[in-house]
Amino acid sequence: MPIVRNRGISGPRHLSLTILASLLPIAALADEPLALQQQVITATQTAHSELSAPASVSVVTREELERMPVYNLADAVKYLPGVHINPSSAYGRKEIKLRGMDSDYTLLLVNGRRVNSREALTSNYANDFDLSSIPMAAIERIEVIRGPMSSLYGADAIGGVVNVILRQPTDKTEAGIAYVYEHPTEGDSGDSHKTSGYVSGALIDNKLLGNLIVEGTDQAAWGSDQTTSPRIDAAEKRQNGSVYGTLSWLLDERQSIDLDMSYREDDRKATWNNSGFAFPTNIQEMERSAFGLTHNGAWDGFNSRIRYYYEDVDLKDDSEVMTNLRGGRVSDVSQTNHTLDGQVNAFLGSHLLTLGSEFRRTELSHSNNLVSEIKVDQKALYLQDEFSLGQLDITLGARWDDHDTYGNEFSPRAYGVYNLSNNWVIKGGVGKSFKAPSIAQSDPTYVEIACRGYCVTIGNENLKPETATSYELGALYQDERLQAGVMFFQTDIEDMINTETTRLLPPPGPGLPPVAEDPVLTTYNQPHVRVKGYELQGRYLLTEAVGLRANYTYSDANDRDTDEAIRNSPQHVANIGVDWQAIPKLGLNLDYQYTGSQYVYDVARSGTFETGAFHTVNVGARYQATSHLTLNGGLNNLTNEKRDEVAQAVDNILMGRTLFVGFSYDI
Repeated sequence: MPIVRNRGISGPRHLSLTILASLLPIAALADEPLALQQQVITATQTAHSELSAPASVSVVTREELERMPVYNLADAVKYLPGVHINPSSAYGRKEIKLRGMDSDYTLLLVNGRRVNSREALTSNYANDFDLSSIPMAAIERIEVIRGPMSSLYGADAIGGVVNVILRQPTDKTEAGIAYVYEHPTEGDSGDSHKTSGYVSGALIDNKLLGNLIVEGTDQAAWGSDQTTSPRIDAAEKRQNGSVYGTLSWLLDERQSIDLDMSYREDDRKATWNNSGFAFPTNIQEMERSAFGLTHNGAWDGFNSRIRYYYEDVDLKDDSEVMTNLRGGRVSDVSQTNHTLDGQVNAFLGSHLLTLGSEFRRTELSHSNNLVSEIKVDQKALYLQDEFSLGQLDITLGARWDDHDTYGNEFSPRAYGVYNLSNNWVIKGGVGKSFKAPSIAQSDPTYVEIACRGYCVTIGNENLKPETATSYELGALYQDERLQAGVMFFQTDIEDMINTETTRLLPPPGPGLPPVAEDPVLTTYNQPHVRVKGYELQGRYLLTEAVGLRANYTYSDANDRDTDEAIRNSPQHVANIGVDWQAIPKLGLNLDYQYTGSQYVYDVARSGTFETGAFHTVNVGARYQATSHLTLNGGLNNLTNEKRDEVAQAVDNILMGRTLFVGFSYDI
């Protein structure tokens, strides 16, 4: 059990409602009254409220997930402040970007453990397979930390952390099934079916608890007349299935041993656009197995945790544009992750100390590599101190990482929360973070066909790790009916890793660049990048039946040497929403999202172009038919919004108006 250190939230309101007028966007609510006292553990690995947590943090609850059709983490967090869901490919894959930074800077955790297949998936495959690896039926809540957390979690946490907290076994027997059907009202096909089942209970009363969760999705490919060719898919075909189970052995009142296992098959198929002169079929089939063993102890004066986690990712990559050039040979990629870590929380006087260590080994084999297997080891030690000076709560932390290739990195962090009252705080801090290059980016023996088959990418052994210094300062207010806050942030990134792009084919028309001579692409360090901006957020319970939520994010991401904007990073993202409990059994919700203009790269024209803003409106309903049966339904993209011609030219297609209906039955 985590050591709880939390201040009260009750008390009179101090903040004028005029603050909400500055929160132009309002984001969607759950069907229940606002939960303004959510507990979070990701910010410090000890328990805090959202108000007292030494970080910018948001929570998505189980009830909110059940309200809408959610297929992966991107769907689940898309309305949170500071979050932008970016299309990572031209056929429907997504990635999570925090505060204008690339998805590579968002660290994905499950129960505090890293989920990672980035070494197996290169190029524009992004992290969609990771986002889809967690069955939504298994999630209890999602915590999103915006801002660097390398002092606790190490590399890749420059932009922030998405930590998925899974449902734990219960002593009481529980079970349920759920089903959701989605149907695009325009375009070709695209229907989706998602089914899940859940059971939990005691195998031995007060001694051995267990749960089992299964989930499957069958989504047909979707075609749209907005794509550059009617022969390609705007969204790929997906078929996947997951099994997740946990056993919790309660040794005594102080100790428990948790065993969890999961298995997932994730198959994708899509017809690509190869510059308009070929339409290859891309097939990717991934199998992911995971195993975790954890010992938890709650002793006199301290808590302890030691755990081992194993993850195996096997990918069959069968794209016709690649296999035709390899004489029909399919890529077989395997990534294995081993992690052993331990942690102790203890009070030393008025100081709450957290001491931990971690060893992580990543092994990669690729059928097309010059070297059959590559191995990388990383070790880490971290220390955190939480204490108070009067009304000021202070968190100091630092982590030392030792990377096989890049040596030592030191990531300190300092954060303060000043309590103006039980309801109103000023918070802010500074932290350093880093991101080591991936194997594909840095290892010269890692060779992969790219540029639709007309070049190869080779790792650059001279790459430096990316490092960043981040600052944030703001205020947050909460009482029984109102939450409102503002946060200013800035992140300076040194040696950001980018890819040198070179045109390798004869230009298809006049005015285009000449043919490049070098058929090899590689990575390089972009010296100075700055991301700065601010977030506004608010929630207000108008009555016990009607609630509002608000957030707006402004982020300006630029190369400081060239003053060029970072691609796929809109300056403005806003959300508006209303939730109405019309009658005790019926809840209705309305969501509006605004995504500002941004720059995209057009391969066909070998240039960067600005694509305009777009809006989406979603409506939903949830009806409690009986004490066990719940029905839901609604429409996504109610106004059938389409992106502009610049986005359509790179096949970034917004799915049209889509109907969804479903049910859940719980006992």
